[in-house]
Amino acid sequence: MQTSDPTASATTLGRKPRDDEIDVYGLTHPGKVRRENQDHFLISSLQKRMQVHLTSLPMTELLSPHTERLAFFAMVADGVGGGVEGEEASRLAVAAITRYVTEAVHCYYSVDLADEERFPQALEAAALRVHGDIQGSSPTGPLQAYMATTLTLWIGLWPRAYLLHVGDSRCYLLRNGELIQLSRDQTLVQDLVDRGVLRRSDALRSPFANVLSSSLGGPQTAPIVTQMQQEWGNVGLLCSDGLTKHVPDSRIRERLLAMTSAKQVCEDLLRDALDAGGTDNVTVLVGRTLRQDAT
Repeated sequence: MQTSDPTASATTLGRKPRDDEIDVYGLTHPGKVRRENQDHFLISSLQKRMQVHLTSLPMTELLSPHTERLAFFAMVADGVGGGVEGEEASRLAVAAITRYVTEAVHCYYSVDLADEERFPQALEAAALRVHGDIQGSSPTGPLQAYMATTLTLWIGLWPRAYLLHVGDSRCYLLRNGELIQLSRDQTLVQDLVDRGVLRRSDALRSPFANVLSSSLGGPQTAPIVTQMQQEWGNVGLLCSDGLTKHVPDSRIRERLLAMTSAKQVCEDLLRDALDAGGTDNVTVLVGRTLRQDAT
């Protein structure tokens, strides 16, 4: 499924940021209660490179000190349940989706860019492939727990960006001082809130608060792809629910507004989660663009 993001802008977005104009950082922590960390994350850029096999020319005449960035992506995966199955599922998801998305990006540049449906469909197909990979790796038997994980992936293909989301790890956008949750929690309690059965104020106290209605590797999966426009000055945040269990949106917004660097704000948000209890693994990724010229 593909949806449109209400924050998309029709204004001229300007040139693509250079690598030195991207401030991004991420960290993960097991928390104060759990002994293992079932979260995994990745921040990566996909470069366009030329591989020279044979030539009579000096290599220095062929190689540029800078290679073109095709895409920038960041992702968080939070393993479901205790034990090694959750950690293995999140690790497998991050590794596999990286391979599949790399394939999809190369396809993106080889097809008609006016076909706006093809790349979101490729992202959804990649998520379904990962879902099948995890299910194929799960232990079998009536007493065996299945392997499952969330996955929240942000990929930038300037001037467009895409969000691939499964589960309840979140993606936020700080735009013009407003904090917007771009992802929707795929949990049973959120389903009840959406249907008007449960009030949002009661959601966190519900026994269904942490029960996923969609995951990779679990009984059901429903990947959602959202397309949006990128803009200079926006701040993006990806996180596992170990952050949002303890740190309210108002505090997240306050931290992002006051940030001096992506590294600093990630460390501050982690400290907030740990000071508030740290009952789960905590993963935080923050990225922003900082224009170095005046135009």
